[in-house]
Amino acid sequence: MLRLNNRYIPLQLLGLGGFAAIYAVWDQQDQTEKVLKLLVETSPKALQLFEQEAAVLQRLNHPGVPKVESDAYFTVRLRSCQQRVLPCLVMEKINGQTLEAILNRYPQGCPEMLIMNWLYQAADILQELHDLGIIHRDIKPSNLMVREGTGQLVAIDFGGAKQIGAIPVGTENRSTRLISPGYSPPEQIAGDAVGPRADFYALGRTMIQLLTGQDLADLQDPATGDFHWRDRTKVRRGLANLLDSMIRLDPQKRPAKAADIQRRLVVSCRFNRKSSSSLSQTLAKAAGTVKDISLRVLITCAEIIFSFVRWVWRVLISIVLACLDITWEMVMAGMGAAFGAIAGFALINWTIIDDRFADWMSGQWTLIVPEIQIIPWRELLMFACAGMGTAWGLTEAGGFGQQKRRIIAGITGVFGYGVGWFIWQASISALARKQLTGLGDFLQLSLSYAIADRLLGLVTAIAVIPLVLGLGLPSHYLVHAAVAAAGTGMLFSGLVRLNILPLEVLIHIFSFSDGSWLDFINTISFFSLLGITIGFWLGVSYYLLVPVLRWLGWR
Repeated sequence: MLRLNNRYIPLQLLGLGGFAAIYAVWDQQDQTEKVLKLLVETSPKALQLFEQEAAVLQRLNHPGVPKVESDAYFTVRLRSCQQRVLPCLVMEKINGQTLEAILNRYPQGCPEMLIMNWLYQAADILQELHDLGIIHRDIKPSNLMVREGTGQLVAIDFGGAKQIGAIPVGTENRSTRLISPGYSPPEQIAGDAVGPRADFYALGRTMIQLLTGQDLADLQDPATGDFHWRDRTKVRRGLANLLDSMIRLDPQKRPAKAADIQRRLVVSCRFNRKSSSSLSQTLAKAAGTVKDISLRVLITCAEIIFSFVRWVWRVLISIVLACLDITWEMVMAGMGAAFGAIAGFALINWTIIDDRFADWMSGQWTLIVPEIQIIPWRELLMFACAGMGTAWGLTEAGGFGQQKRRIIAGITGVFGYGVGWFIWQASISALARKQLTGLGDFLQLSLSYAIADRLLGLVTAIAVIPLVLGLGLPSHYLVHAAVAAAGTGMLFSGLVRLNILPLEVLIHIFSFSDGSWLDFINTISFFSLLGITIGFWLGVSYYLLVPVLRWLGWR
């Protein structure tokens, strides 16, 4: 009976891969079945990588890494050729399947909870490696296994592992090329020096493939090189953002440590390691021991039910968070508009700035467009302040994924409300000339509700568009502006048509504020309602309409 190293009895050939043959062997000392890796490639580079794998595995003691004893590396001389020496490495046999094999059971992509569980465990393995100064350099689905019965993830094939700091002098900026197409990061492909972030890139691409169930090449745009995957699967935003950060082309923009990945999984993705691990172990035990097809169907149904319940829960949480975000935006927009309107009302009624401003604007306007008569220039100051306050309120709320562009938002708020006020005044002036009556008489007697409701709807819609465009929303700017403008315009037009917003109030707000407390209350209420309405329609656009457009493919 053939016995290697006076201890191991070969049982069967498990496979040939790369430059080694894999055998199942019986360890007479431990009375357990193990795996023997036999190097058949004769090149010095292959021998170097093989010895490197043995050295790395002997240093590690982690449930996610195959156990290798200190004397597990040895050589065997062939009897037929005494000059031929075959290096051997014996390691723990992992009973289970690779993630590549598991993916074949999920052609539409693996369940999100399994992905997060595997990602958490893989990060734990990489943390152990990196703490010892070791980079795996070949993370991919075929090199990650799940132990049968426990669900424990195990990293295998350390032939490409590299010791950080063990680089010969003069070659610090270069690294031996080891490329797995689709998984290796750009710096590794180029042969540059690599660090722990190279493993994070490969792990991120691995998890994306498992999520989508598609080849990575199919997710790459051949024309631009851009990587598009979010539209190929349903995934929570926190996990998608984490994976996108892991596959950044610039290594410095990827997570710095494996612990950062785990922390973001727990915080951003609300990942419960304990419950997920329990579910994974239960499914793994059932899949590994149950042979009855009917029970396998029950397991599949349990997975489907669990995924559905988790999806319903995620939808409910998303709805609650969206409602809270919209409500906060409405409150802040209303408060900002109120403070802005108060400041503007004080300027035009309780200071001398309004008269100086009105005289200067009247003189300049008469020289430019004398045929359009505008008398109440001072109200423009109040509208400008209200526009700035509304924009700042929406910006400070920080919702809808917007950038906090306070200066730009303030300017566009002033511009939008100013243009809206001007259109109202110019329209009234034109109608007054058409009726051949004085402006004051026309406002008091001739402006019908049929005209006022359409005019106010147009004015508010036009005022909203520049303000929304200046908020720094993440995408679909024109869609957000159009929805907010249309919704706000229709609401205020309806308020006038139903006489909820009296015409006399509009006249005092837009043209002839007399500084009374009634005017003050009406003005603050008008602009606060305007800000609240804008916040509401922005929420409708951001959380309802734009997601539908994304689903339809409009990016």
